[in-house]
Amino acid sequence: MQKYFFSVLFAVSCLLALPVQAQEPVEADYIVAVVGDSVITRNELRARLAVAVRQLEKQGTPLPSEDVLERQMLERMIMDYAQFAYARESGLRIDDLQLDQAIGRIAANNNMNQSQFRAALEKDGVSYEDFREEIRGEMIMARLREREVESRLVVSDSEIDNYLANQAANGGGDEYRLAHILLRAPESASPEQLLKLRQRGEQALAKARAGENFAELTAVFSDAPDGLQGGDLGWRQLDRLPQLYAEAASRLKTGEVSELLRSSAGFHVIKLVDKRSANAPASVMQTNARHILVRVNEVVSEAEARHRLETVRERIVNGKDFAEQARLFSQDGSAAKGGDLGWLNPGDTVPDFERAMDALKPGELSQVIKSPFGMHLIQVIERRERDVSAERQRMVARQAIRERKLDDAYQDWLRQLRDRTYVENRLEQQ
Repeated sequence: MQKYFFSVLFAVSCLLALPVQAQEPVEADYIVAVVGDSVITRNELRARLAVAVRQLEKQGTPLPSEDVLERQMLERMIMDYAQFAYARESGLRIDDLQLDQAIGRIAANNNMNQSQFRAALEKDGVSYEDFREEIRGEMIMARLREREVESRLVVSDSEIDNYLANQAANGGGDEYRLAHILLRAPESASPEQLLKLRQRGEQALAKARAGENFAELTAVFSDAPDGLQGGDLGWRQLDRLPQLYAEAASRLKTGEVSELLRSSAGFHVIKLVDKRSANAPASVMQTNARHILVRVNEVVSEAEARHRLETVRERIVNGKDFAEQARLFSQDGSAAKGGDLGWLNPGDTVPDFERAMDALKPGELSQVIKSPFGMHLIQVIERRERDVSAERQRMVARQAIRERKLDDAYQDWLRQLRDRTYVENRLEQQ
């Protein structure tokens, strides 16, 4: 998740850092969509379209017609606004400290400090404040996905047993690189809506099988968030793909396109871009960490829990023993052991906790961080590389099954969110 999260942030930074073209004369602005209690204006849509066009041109992707691209971009903005509205209603936010830390990591990935990175953005004509808010939005959507979808996925021991048995029977697994088109269906779609979507899917399929540029087709037809990136799902083993995609991909040769697929999310077209042999990793990095937890509840507010831990942190920085402070103040079962969590594998903790832990060096003490369990102080004691074992194999299997389930679960959640959000698309009414 950490790798995925930072790759998203880096992609956004690259996208926003593209040269700014001369602006057209300002036209009269008007509302093109209403989403909940927010509105999307024509000028906001045009600004997003300009960024998308520059991205497609940089990728060498032929541009769809302006009205098609406009419709697709407006739908993506509607989905973004629906997620931001839900995040606000449920109290999810990214404070300035978290945002500054994320931007610091983006700057470091570009071999710059924050001052140099800001200067580079402004040299390219990108407003630093606009960039900050774009990153804040990406972080909010990533946290929302973690909280509403990832944290609720359950993988049973029997699923892991079946996965390992299949791996053993198949002698490992190849990796597949797929691109896809999703035509999202409303949760309570009428037969007429489904027929219209199917016809649109068949149109996309016919064009794909006729050899038209698949990346251009995703920009024209796909409702998936990766539509403007060519619908590329990256390299994955079949076990890490949604079941529907895995079954179709296993029957395809490189370059071939599937039939029109149907799921609860809508209609799909997939293309097998490439295929390669995969080698399982030989080892895993484990972290021995300890923490102090103060839970947030009806009695203890988030602000009070944070204040308590900031006081504890100051004591530790000034020489107090971490284990002693954990035994005194931590509200976790590990308190009796001085907060020691033992050796942790990737994926053993919730994403917020793991992300903060992974950023620490051995001996380093974190700032106060928030997770679904409350507020934490974390200290990394030691790290080690461990060879693959039966335990590791089960952990890898669990992650693979979660990843397969996640794609389907996330698309279902987005569809349900879209259906329960008030949306008035005025472009469709014109």
